[in-house]
Amino acid sequence: MTLKNIAKSTFNETNLENGFLLLEFINDSMETQRFERDIDSSFIQLHFCIHGNAKFHFNNGNYTFDILEEHSILLYNPQQKLPLNLEIKPKSTLVSLLVSIKKFHSLFSSEASYIPFLSEENANRKYYDDSIIKPTVLIVLKQLINANVNSSIRNLYIKGKIYELLSLHFQKDEAIDGEYCPFLVDERDVLKIRKAKDIIISKMAEPPTLQELANEIGLNLKKLKEGFKQVYGDTVYSFLFDYKMEHARKLLESNQYNVNEVGLQVGYSTASHFISAFKKKFGTTPKQYVLSLNS
Repeated sequence: MTLKNIAKSTFNETNLENGFLLLEFINDSMETQRFERDIDSSFIQLHFCIHGNAKFHFNNGNYTFDILEEHSILLYNPQQKLPLNLEIKPKSTLVSLLVSIKKFHSLFSSEASYIPFLSEENANRKYYDDSIIKPTVLIVLKQLINANVNSSIRNLYIKGKIYELLSLHFQKDEAIDGEYCPFLVDERDVLKIRKAKDIIISKMAEPPTLQELANEIGLNLKKLKEGFKQVYGDTVYSFLFDYKMEHARKLLESNQYNVNEVGLQVGYSTASHFISAFKKKFGTTPKQYVLSLNS
């Protein structure tokens, strides 16, 4: 395990075993930190953003994408190296897991039927997945970051938590029909779907109609609906509703805005509509939620 401190920032690297690496980035500074590392094409990359956000650069900076707070990204390309070139934004925490495909096979051989890159026909295909971190996975990630265990058993503790994290992350939802396969969409369409997500987030207060969104990203309406559901596991407006409520919750926690101001920022012109939406999501009113933070 290596540990580096860079001006209120911490980087941990734990070599769990051959082909099995854990990287932890904690940037508590007010400046963006950069991290680079060469990684060969045999590795599956799993990146989890716990707080803040980070940006990945590929092809000498010609291609970039963001990983948002409480989102995870899976990358795998057996035909090309995907070296890490990361910008970790201020006040951000990122956990990355690098697992060789050989090691991954040994862990999930019996689950190959619903983890697509484990099947023989997909052995040479590249995959990408961007999803919201499950609450159970988020708990394990925070346990990893806050682990305060004796150095003699730290690696054992971390390895146990990583196994738990992987099993929860790839756990098949029995309530969903069909195979677990977030990669059914053409790679070019995935980029357009990601753009659609960025557009609705940036315009959350006044989101476009689905047809306007489809026109803006260059997909037909059917592909937008189906693709968004495959990549993000939810409809466009259901995803946006959850995002708006989470954003509202964080604004309330900041104590910088009152309920009316928060409602306006996430697109509710009347306080009653915002209060109703917040209660539908969290089972409590915004005011009660704020009071519970200070109790």
